[in-house]
Amino acid sequence: MKNRVTGLGGFFFKTEDPKGLKNWYGKHLGLPVDDYGCTFWWKDKDGNDCSTQWSTFPNDTKYFQPSEKQFMMNFRVENLVELLAVLKEEGVTVVGEIEEYEYGKFGWIVDPEGNKIELWEPKDDAFK
Repeated sequence: MKNRVTGLGGFFFKTEDPKGLKNWYGKHLGLPVDDYGCTFWWKDKDGNDCSTQWSTFPNDTKYFQPSEKQFMMNFRVENLVELLAVLKEEGVTVVGEIEEYEYGKFGWIVDPEGNKIELWEPKDDAFK
């Protein structure tokens, strides 16, 4: 498999006050925050529109499970179905089933230290 990860899709972390902290980053660092956090738009090497999401989550979120860590990374991938099959063959822990939305497909793995990693096959044009 040629390309596994093609970029950072997002960084998500737990906080006591998700809304307040988003607003702090908006006020002091100028992040253009919305209900979901902040989307950074960029171009890939071929000139295609791409995005990276930054989001806060409440401390009691179940979304990061089975990880108990305070953060979760999201990596952009080209072929989620194929990649998850290869990772499974390599002995990587795959969590749950692939979920598909209008903006892309999602799958999850866990690294050796218990960090949950979200893999995203995006449809960037869905955001336009």
